[in-house]
Amino acid sequence: MGRENKGGRQDPVSWRERLQRQARELQIQIHALWLAFRDPRTPWYAKAWLALVLGYAVSPIDLIPDFIPLVGYLDDLILVPAGIALAVRMIPPAVLTEARTRARETVEPGGRIAWLGAFLVSAFWLLVLAGVFFLIELIIKRK
Repeated sequence: MGRENKGGRQDPVSWRERLQRQARELQIQIHALWLAFRDPRTPWYAKAWLALVLGYAVSPIDLIPDFIPLVGYLDDLILVPAGIALAVRMIPPAVLTEARTRARETVEPGGRIAWLGAFLVSAFWLLVLAGVFFLIELIIKRK
């Protein structure tokens, strides 16, 4: 899957483009899981399992501590994706298909999620910058 060059051959897609495509697809899938989680047609046990898996994924406490070389990340690389795969199987196919369609519409460039993300990142950096100026002002006033 590459671009066509002048000779009619396919240029290979760069690693950066592949990585960007995979990151966007991951964004879409995560948003789809969130939409499916909020859907009333999703069974309670699928919601509970998904909450447990995602809670474990963001939790600082792991079954295998991350500071152990190589082995420490195995739970993140195996347990979390396996848990998410199981949650996807628990969600009714119609709900998941609809959630993926809605997620794709909002996550694509120019969609609501893209604009919201840009706003939140900008607001965060403006707050950090304001905090730095405030600290500098405090330090200058003390002298």
